[in-house]
Amino acid sequence: MQEKHLYEYAVIRYVPRVEREEFINIGLIMMCKRRKWLRVAHQLDLDKLDAFCAPHPAADIERQMLTFDMLADGDPAGGPMAKLPVEERFRWLTAMKSACIQTSRPHPGKTDNLDKTFARLYSDLVE
Repeated sequence: MQEKHLYEYAVIRYVPRVEREEFINIGLIMMCKRRKWLRVAHQLDLDKLDAFCAPHPAADIERQMLTFDMLADGDPAGGPMAKLPVEERFRWLTAMKSACIQTSRPHPGKTDNLDKTFARLYSDLVE
């Protein structure tokens, strides 16, 4: 029997106008502290951005998402935060923000296959 891994995930959201509290799911972040595993993926649906009359160009949103990518990968270009342990990077990325890129509250789960679970959650919640 394979070991089950405790993980946490949050949906990454683009909030075109913070005061309206409307959002578009654009990505997923998932972390497993025990395995020191952190993964982020995102995609922008340009039709949805148009439907929400997004005030930010897609290129600006993509540029902001690069920060998530760099921190998740531990890329030194992400600055001092990228050097922190995966659980601290996850907590920092999922902290409550009043910005156009936000995340849901983290949700826990258990799995024997982190990659497969990430793909399923991404498909269900983002695509």
